[in-house]
Amino acid sequence: MSKFVEGFAAQLVEAGMQRMPARVFAALLASDSGSLTSAELGEQLRVSPAAVSGAVRYLSQQHMVSREREPGSRRERYRVHSNQWYEALTNRETVLKRWEEALREGVTSLGADTPAGRRMAETLAFFEFVDGEIAAMMERWRVHRQKTFGG
Repeated sequence: MSKFVEGFAAQLVEAGMQRMPARVFAALLASDSGSLTSAELGEQLRVSPAAVSGAVRYLSQQHMVSREREPGSRRERYRVHSNQWYEALTNRETVLKRWEEALREGVTSLGADTPAGRRMAETLAFFEFVDGEIAAMMERWRVHRQKTFGG
């Protein structure tokens, strides 16, 4: 499992994720239960509790893991869900919407008939296109997932 965790984490880092969140995410993904405590993550990855905490905070903000309380305990478990990619991509939609709004303001501010305004309008059109494609793709994924995996 350690070889997979480090290898997959390296791929995530190459794609732009920070190293420690990538390692924590890969470890959670590779665990049978899909969840581990901070202590278990620290032991498996040979890192400090602070490193795990920072990584989990980042992954939570990206909607890639969630925190759960262990019943009857104060310890938290961190869980990766089967739909983590869906959640992560859906979260990106929010970012795209903000970028679109900023670009609309830029086109208005610079003027649609200026070279910079036209460039911004084309960038805006691209993000609007991508946003629509992500929404359609996610709907196709939901149907495909249901057929393939049920539930």
